[in-house]
Amino acid sequence: MIVPVDENSISAAAAIHSETWKASHRAFCSEAFIEAHTSERQKQYLLDKLKNGSRIYMLIYDEPVGIVSITGSLIEDLYVLPRFQRRGYGRELLGFAVEKCAGTPTLWILENNLPAEALYTGAGFKKTGIVNSAGRIAEIEYSL
Repeated sequence: MIVPVDENSISAAAAIHSETWKASHRAFCSEAFIEAHTSERQKQYLLDKLKNGSRIYMLIYDEPVGIVSITGSLIEDLYVLPRFQRRGYGRELLGFAVEKCAGTPTLWILENNLPAEALYTGAGFKKTGIVNSAGRIAEIEYSL
């Protein structure tokens, strides 16, 4: 079941965000930067997103499995806990998010995130040609 994140579930969503963000960024970020992304920090990040108009959803089976946020037609923060990955939960969250988008669904992927690229291109997303290379690792825009 996919449910909206609210004040009662924000801590669970932040724990998912923190754990999965750390796992996905550990290979190319410093340990200090990784460890700074605590559940409390990610909770504030998600609260700020909600305050600024994003909608955040959590996938729950017997327990919380993953989250996704949507701002207009921008899909962000699609995270599935590592122990639940490769079971179709990411596809389920992505399909849900696409249906909730206000326009043409778009998203950004770090250039080195090959599992995310496989998920999104498998769902029909294509590179738009827009690249943000302001950081050490470029972000590439995709749209459906």
